[in-house]
Amino acid sequence: MHRARLHDGASIEVEVRGAGPAVLLPVNPRPVEGPQADAMREWGVDPALGRGLVDGLADAYRVVAFDYEGHVFATPKPHTLTPANVVRDMLAVADAAGVDRFAWYGYSWLALSGLQIAIRTDRLWALAMGGFPPIGGPYAEMLQVTLATHRMATELRPVPTPSGAGPSPDEIDWSTVDTGVSEPQARQFVTLYEALQDFDDAAVQPGLTCPRLCFAGSADEIEYGERWGGVHVSMAGPLAGRRAELEAHGWQVHVLPGLDHTSAMQVTNVLPVLRPWLAAAAELIC
Repeated sequence: MHRARLHDGASIEVEVRGAGPAVLLPVNPRPVEGPQADAMREWGVDPALGRGLVDGLADAYRVVAFDYEGHVFATPKPHTLTPANVVRDMLAVADAAGVDRFAWYGYSWLALSGLQIAIRTDRLWALAMGGFPPIGGPYAEMLQVTLATHRMATELRPVPTPSGAGPSPDEIDWSTVDTGVSEPQARQFVTLYEALQDFDDAAVQPGLTCPRLCFAGSADEIEYGERWGGVHVSMAGPLAGRRAELEAHGWQVHVLPGLDHTSAMQVTNVLPVLRPWLAAAAELIC
């Protein structure tokens, strides 16, 4: 087990498995157990999601797994979770694992983090984004959601989020549940999306050179309730509506029929898309 020192001085555990081209996976490599696992199953999330992804790739790749989302919920970074610092943290993880160049697969806000890595470093040999579009990303909408979440976390007594089990703001059906995040936990995502308001994801496309994959479920259209301003967040729409533009910029695009934000992230849906694409991309670096 390795440990990486992050931008705020906190450290995170890093698990390395397998041999071959390196792949960074910001997932929890340890299956969640007990009441947390039961709660995850109720949301349709596999408690062993991270372990399944690691196991599904470690026979062919050097997989570097680390629970970054769990870490930021356990150790919030309310004023410093900026895109630049997120990239700094990811590179610190790669360095701690002894990895120079690596492929990245992230889902939802960890997918947009991968795009930030790609525009800030030349260390990627492949980039895969799930559940967040590379062009037409809903940055403004997610800022509205996170601002509302932060307001409620400030006004209401929060329910503590168990370490390593907290979902990010764009992975919860906010219209049906009470906010379960603390003020610092919510504030860090406000910081992230505020910093992305001037980001032009279409303008950066010509500078991307590594192989690129993006996917989302066709039903990944998130409706937030009145408490969140009635915001509609479309993850699938930009992939379907701007597919020709994405492909012209070198992206391989997959829209997974009938799947929503939660179901599209499950191992049985991710690996059939991710694994063959990674194999083709890895041949380019051999």
